[in-house]
Amino acid sequence: LIRRRRDVDVAVVSVFSGNAFALAEEAVLLCRLLGVPSVAWLHGGNLPTWGEAHRRRAHRLLRSVDAVVAPSAYLARWAEGLGVTPAVIPNVLDLEDYHFRLRVPARPRLLWMRTFQDLYDPATAVHTLALLRERGVDATLTMAGQDKGLLGATRDLAEVLGVTGWVSFPGFVSGADKTALLDAHDVFLNTNRVDNAPVTVLEAAASGLGVVSTAVGGIPDLLVADQAARLVPPGDAAAMAEAVAGLLTDPASMERLTEAARAVAEASAWPAVRDRWLAVAHSSPVRSAVR
Repeated sequence: LIRRRRDVDVAVVSVFSGNAFALAEEAVLLCRLLGVPSVAWLHGGNLPTWGEAHRRRAHRLLRSVDAVVAPSAYLARWAEGLGVTPAVIPNVLDLEDYHFRLRVPARPRLLWMRTFQDLYDPATAVHTLALLRERGVDATLTMAGQDKGLLGATRDLAEVLGVTGWVSFPGFVSGADKTALLDAHDVFLNTNRVDNAPVTVLEAAASGLGVVSTAVGGIPDLLVADQAARLVPPGDAAAMAEAVAGLLTDPASMERLTEAARAVAEASAWPAVRDRWLAVAHSSPVRSAVR
């Protein structure tokens, strides 16, 4: 910030919960000292919970910036509770990276793509696969992502449940490999315990996968239940398996949900997102703060 202070008109400060919140506090304070307008960009499904436990700090930060941006109505409602009205701008997605096609009828090819840690609850995905196979569904599951401590336990659980032969672990994927992985599957499982507006769910929606997700954080705002996705309680593998089975046996619902989800993803395309960011940059509070 000090080095670039004469080269920028506005500083966009990412605001996360936990220890990372202190970085945002320091950045905003420095912006004020340097006379650089700042925009707080809210992140993370846990921010409202953490922010309520540290309400004075959160309030002070949001009142210190020239504008606030939230990627979801979920985070926007929390900020409004602190007396701030954010601009809601979704996370950006380059639709050209994803090949949309309707999966009708859908195959029982399941994809889970997050990080192997407790927050993302990979065990529920494995339990979902086991329950589907118990019902006679010839389902497979691909679990892609970095290991943050639970990959070994997830593999062990697959062995205990007798589904090792139907689950694969390709590791972290990106770029063309991610596009190919999305194209090879029909149903996306999002098992998060806490969430906001995850890009991985938008990527699945952009590709035409049927989304079955936990109804946590900002997910119900992102994909409305039974309109653009099937939503279930967190940690409920039985409900998730039932939702997947419903998509597999009801092509009309699968088509309706995936088309609606694609429309949500299209709202995150760069031209629309760019214009909304420019509107924030040219808003009265920010413009008046620009030197």
